[in-house]
Amino acid sequence: MRRQQLLHALETAKEPLSGTYLADLFGVSRQVIVQDVALLRAEGHSIESTMRGYRIARPSLGVRDAFGVRHGPEATELELGTLVDLGIAVIDVVVYHPIYGELHGGLDLRSRRDVAQFMERLREERTMLLSALTHGAHVHTVEARDRETLSAGRSALRELGMLDEG
Repeated sequence: MRRQQLLHALETAKEPLSGTYLADLFGVSRQVIVQDVALLRAEGHSIESTMRGYRIARPSLGVRDAFGVRHGPEATELELGTLVDLGIAVIDVVVYHPIYGELHGGLDLRSRRDVAQFMERLREERTMLLSALTHGAHVHTVEARDRETLSAGRSALRELGMLDEG
């Protein structure tokens, strides 16, 4: 019953819902919400985890690709802002760790506002980027309406010296 109510809450929400919010809403722990989401995913429901919380997967903008990049943390806002300004959504970040393998972090950044909120959250939480584990190397899954837009994003990152083409 609770899982169906959770699914309904996600389906009707206009914004992602945090695990803490959902835990309070249903009177359970965050870990119970994590388990419920895992079970709903196993049933075939497309639930995404983003930095702002859980939500039903959005329909694709059109074309997806992966951009390998390398830069220090001071260039993060420039990198992300450049991409969203071109109309490219930054879906996630992936780093390869020698012990744990691929580590994924959901981002879903589609606007300057999203980027600003992400950067503010980094500052508030006083945490480091996943790319700190790999000396700045990371991969973004990106999405845009067409290949030309993705090509423009690749070119822009190349001009900034961030594109890792190795």
